[in-house]
Formats: sequence, structure tokens, C-alpha cells
Amino acid sequence: MGTLKKAKSALISVFHKDGLAPIIQKLNELNITIYSTGGTEKFIKDLGISAIPVEELTSYPSILGGRVKTLHPKVFGGILSRRENENDLSQLAQYEIPEIDIVIVDLYPFEKTVASHASEQEIIEKIDIGGISLIRAAAKNFNDVICVSSLNQYDEFLEILKTGKGEITLEQRKKFAAKAFAVSSHYDSAIFNYLNEGELSFRQSFDKVSILRYGENPHQKGYFFGNLDNLFDILHGKELSYNNLLDVDAAINLMSEFKNDAPTFAILKHNNACGVAKRATLKQAYLDALAADPTSAFGGVLISNKVIDLETAEEIHGLFCEVVIAPGFNSDALTLLKGKKNRIILVQKDIELPNTQYRTALNGVLFQDKNNKTDSIDVVQFVTLEKPTDREQEDLLFASKICKHTKSNTIVLAKNNQLFASGTGQTSRVDALDQAIAKAKHFNFDLNGAVMASDAFFPFPDCVEIANNVGIAAVIQPGGSIKDQLSIDYCNEHKMSMIFTGTRHFKH
Repeated sequence: MGTLKKAKSALISVFHKDGLAPIIQKLNELNITIYSTGGTEKFIKDLGISAIPVEELTSYPSILGGRVKTLHPKVFGGILSRRENENDLSQLAQYEIPEIDIVIVDLYPFEKTVASHASEQEIIEKIDIGGISLIRAAAKNFNDVICVSSLNQYDEFLEILKTGKGEITLEQRKKFAAKAFAVSSHYDSAIFNYLNEGELSFRQSFDKVSILRYGENPHQKGYFFGNLDNLFDILHGKELSYNNLLDVDAAINLMSEFKNDAPTFAILKHNNACGVAKRATLKQAYLDALAADPTSAFGGVLISNKVIDLETAEEIHGLFCEVVIAPGFNSDALTLLKGKKNRIILVQKDIELPNTQYRTALNGVLFQDKNNKTDSIDVVQFVTLEKPTDREQEDLLFASKICKHTKSNTIVLAKNNQLFASGTGQTSRVDALDQAIAKAKHFNFDLNGAVMASDAFFPFPDCVEIANNVGIAAVIQPGGSIKDQLSIDYCNEHKMSMIFTGTRHFKH
């Protein structure tokens, strides 16, 4: 079990006091001397347990509005002293510094204060100085001291006190030291990211981790770092898997394009939409989304921009799907959907998603701004003699939104606010178009009068020619090829309309 050390004293100074009382009571039961500060000292004494004020130890009061309380050699000397070092022990005796064996300190809630949109002054006051110093000192000296640096560690520490009766092993002290440095590095990263105004430096940290069943495949380990509870109420079903989370992420980002639109439903598989429709009723939106590819919908992720009612739920219930996401569920709809025990049901909360993206690449990290640009008719360029009708313009923007969230190279075919088919992740744009046409025909869609969206420009007129041959009437694409005029000329010769957005939407 490692080197045991009997704890004789503890310093306690915490912001969060939930769950602290049982630890105080156990320390008292074990005759461990307690030093404390301010509100924590009062909390302890209200439990009927004595605590020595830090001011009594240091002979200095808390000053500067509480900014300086524990920053004193009599505190840090007692924490950092090496118990096996005769010179350290001699100096402790010389300056009457007591050894401190347990440090229970947490940090001001900096991230919560930032999230509350508080003033800059309020946020700055939540940058902890004394607490972070105590944590680092105690963690550094884990050979002699145990550091409890978060209320999330209270239960584990209490169990150590109970089982060891005040004796703590080196392994336990070292484990808690690692936790302490994780807390301090996360805290510093949050402060840096708040204050940073342009320095190119990558600092990301997440407190919460979920152990997944496995990664992308069963032989890979998988974890999710982040707090899903901030984004969802998880109402039912098995635990989200690695692949579920990727699909849910794709679904949330796609549906954000339709947040305030008429009832819209999307079905996704392997991060791509296999069905999307916008209709007067949610039930019809679901049915028309499903019609685009009922085969791929099996085992997919479903998402709605409206509360799911019983009528829609009755249709969904007949499909095997992994996840259903919506802003809410009527009670009778929820009862029905819970009929499949493994079906994951998520209520999406209305929170702001991150505006940046990153992922590992080679021996580093790729970082970019999120693609938050949505094509709008106000900024497009009408480049052909024929101008798309109002109906076609609506369909073009609908198709463009889906295209933006589909793996490149991609072509999306749509009509009447319904996805007909898409070619996804192809190595050529022609292949993507051929795939989309073949799929639309397989599910008996009439492409006459449909529209086509492309995530990038056409280097040659071959795609507009193929589209014209199957009845496509209008095209939306970024433009920007040195041979744009060839595609424009073809459209003009065949009375097709085409608009340029000026924005490429690659997604890899």
C-alpha cells in the first residue's frame, strides 16, 4: 500500500461546502487539528467543532478585501516542509510553524461567473490566488501531504479517512496530487481563454470525462471529455456511444440551420443526412424525411426542430433508430417512444455551441473557426439569363444548408423543401452527382424541376450537363473556377438558372 503517514492537522478553506460536513466530523473524530478561514471557519464552528483561525496562526488578519488570507510562510511552510529533512524540521521549530498534513481547498467558480455574463470586474475577482497556491504547494509535497482540490473528491477522501483512520498512503497522496494539478491546469486554461485576445496558443481543458463502451470500433478505447448535461436532458435509453456522439453532433449542427423554420425533421447516418424535410406538420416532415432513404434511416439518428407530438411519435416508433433528439416531447409521445428500452431520447437545451473546432492531425492539432456562414439570397450572384423562381430559390437555400453539413465532395438534390438524395464523400464531383442521381431514382423521385447544390465550384461544365439531362432546373454553387463561364454558358443554352454564393462549404 506504500508509505503510510498519520495525519495530525488539516487546513480547510473552500468556496463550495456541499458534502463537507461529514469530512469535518470525521476529522474531529480522529482528533485532527483543523485550521480554517472566513466562511469555512464559521461553517465548521456551526457544526459544533472547533477550528483555529488562520489569522491566529499567522498573526495577520485577512486583508485587501479578502484577497490575502493564507499567503504566509507559516501556512506554506507547514505545507511544503519535508518531514524527512532535518533542516526543514529545524526551521519549523525555530519559527513555530505547525506541519499541515491535509489541505482541503477549492477554487472560486471562475467559469460559472464567465458563463453568467457578469461584469469584467466580477470575473476578475473570481480569479483565485490563495486557493491555487495552496493546491499547488500541497500537491507538490505529496510525499507528506494530501490535497483535496474539488468537491468532486470529497466522497473518495472521506472513504480514505474512514478506512485508514487518518493514515494515508503514498499512492493515495500521489493520486490526489495528480487530481490537484488537473484542477489547477484546467482553471488556468479557462482564465487564459477568457483573457486571450489574439495570441495564437491552443489551451483546452475539460473537467468531466465519460468512459464510453468503446471507440469507433470495439477494439478501440473511447472517452468523451465534456459535460453533456449542459446540452441535453437524457430521458431514456442506453449510454451514448462514440459513434452516437459523432452523429448527434452532426445532427445538432445541421438542425441549427432550421432552428426557427417551419417543422423540420432530419435523419442522419454516419454524420450525413439521409433524409431532411420541412413541412406544415412535424408528422409530414418526418414521413418525407424518411422517404428520402428509408434503408439508411435504419439505426440512424433522428432530430426535430419542434416538440414531438404523439402523432409523429407513432410514426417514429415503427423505425429502429438509435437516437431521437428534439426541443421537447409531449408526455404521451415520450411514453410511446420509451417503449424501446435502448432507444436514446434527448431533449436539446437552448444553449450556444462553441464557435471553434479542433482535431488531432499528425503530431499536433488543427484548429479553425466553425463554419457559421449560411448562404442567403441577399448575397448571392445571379449569373445566368434565367433567374430561379421564388420556389426554386427557397429550394436552393434548403439544399445549400444540407450541403454545408455533408461530407465533401458532395452534391445535394432537393425539391419542395425535401432532400431527394445526396452524393457524399466522393473523390470527384461527378461521382457525387452520379451517386445522388442514382439514389434519387432508386427511391422513385422525379428530378424534373429539382435543384442541385454543390459544396465547391465546378471546374468543368460536366456536372451542369449531367444535371440538365435528368431535369434539374436550378443550381447553387460557390463559383470561383477559372472556367466558371463554361458552366454559365451551358446553363444559358439550356435555360437552366444558376446562382453563385461566393462561399465554399468543404467538410472533411
